[in-house]
Amino acid sequence: MNILFVCNENICRSPIAEALLKKKFEENNIEGVVDSAGFEPTTINDSPNPQAVEAAKKHNLDLKGNSRIFVKKDFDRFDKIYVMDTLNYREVKYLTRNKADETKVDYLMNVIEPGKNQTVPNPIHSGIIDIDSVIKILDNITDVIVNNIKSSKSDI
Repeated sequence: MNILFVCNENICRSPIAEALLKKKFEENNIEGVVDSAGFEPTTINDSPNPQAVEAAKKHNLDLKGNSRIFVKKDFDRFDKIYVMDTLNYREVKYLTRNKADETKVDYLMNVIEPGKNQTVPNPIHSGIIDIDSVIKILDNITDVIVNNIKSSKSDI
């Protein structure tokens, strides 16, 4: 299973989700590619946000890599594309080429709150929620993703 996480700048929420799921794929011997991307051209090739890096360390996560922009080829590389908020959803959906692409796109929060299309809060710019709280939300969601993958494999 190849999974892509998408947020605005690809320097906070999506790299944290990526790091969490990569770690869980490794711990559960799940094969697949996990990556993250964004849409903000001003942060391309930037490292993850320093606040996110520090918070991630407290949860034994190492945020690696640099931000990158979402591209149409991502529809070919990934089975599932999870977006963090409505803006990301619109941007990704705008780039879909066909129905197959469209079915790959979903709000990440729908993993735990199906059909509600809720936003993963942005701790860097919103000031509404702290990074540790967002990491807990993403940790819970990535647990569910892993359990769903494991369940689907046992059904085969």
